[in-house]
Amino acid sequence: VAVASWLRAPGSYRRGRGVNGLGRELPIPVNGRGDIARAELRPGVPPRIFAACSMDGAPGSRGVRGGRMAERVSGEGGRGSRREFVRNAARGVAGLALAPVFLGARPRLLRGARQGMRIGVIGSGRIGGAVGLQWARAGHEILFSSRNPEELTELVERAGPRTRAGFPDEAAEFGGVVFIAVPYAALPQVGRDYGPAMRGKVVIDCSNPYTERDGPMAAEALAMGAGLASAGFLPGVRLVRAFNAINYRSVESEAHRAGERVGIPIAGDDAEAVRVAASLVTDAGFDPVVVGPLARASAFDQGTAVYVTNMTAAELREALGLR
Repeated sequence: VAVASWLRAPGSYRRGRGVNGLGRELPIPVNGRGDIARAELRPGVPPRIFAACSMDGAPGSRGVRGGRMAERVSGEGGRGSRREFVRNAARGVAGLALAPVFLGARPRLLRGARQGMRIGVIGSGRIGGAVGLQWARAGHEILFSSRNPEELTELVERAGPRTRAGFPDEAAEFGGVVFIAVPYAALPQVGRDYGPAMRGKVVIDCSNPYTERDGPMAAEALAMGAGLASAGFLPGVRLVRAFNAINYRSVESEAHRAGERVGIPIAGDDAEAVRVAASLVTDAGFDPVVVGPLARASAFDQGTAVYVTNMTAAELREALGLR
């Protein structure tokens, strides 16, 4: 909890992607004068201090490596001894070793589902906004994102106090689940720009390839199957295809309906990621229908017999030949 508050503190270091886009940077307060050190956090590697500076952003050390401080922190906040600074910073980093979520460990997302998950939404238009709104109503914490987050004010107001708006990079870093709802032609760029931040996370992709909008790459994706094509654009994530076979209007009108609910087909190669996606389908007010691995996601691509039909779960299973 303390670490999270430091991340949000005015003037603190913004979370970074670390060396080669694989690590994380976190600010470590080291004394009572506002000085901080930055710690590099990488999956499977003990945390280490790699830079230090004053909290006000004044130019500071060249770096702290191997427990040695290359240069004393400059500025008014850096008057303490180098030994004291490094010792306190090292203690802070050691404490972070007890927080596996920052080290890239796979979070047991379902364990905290009753308290709500943290979900970043990349692409908060029609379907992204509609699904995210249902998750917010179910008690999840949502970060809606856009290149123009100021345009999401009304959506955030509708979704309630556990939501906010931000930029796509913030959504990619926000929590253990990322929901991607962008035009399919934008998916390769999403992977290039935000892939390192999403690595190891559950990523639910609902983007659909349309040749008239997305061009030749859409035809290639449909020929391969959108599930496999998306996996190629988003390497290193725990990808699940879901919510692509329902219209945003139906999300708004059919969620939590009485009687048999609308079924949402799901496909993914990671069993735990599929379970997380299935629980989020339920929270959104629909019945999950697990179709199989990503190679089977083509069974509910756009243009198929089950696409945007609002079939019940039983009808979907019958149409898809599932038992």
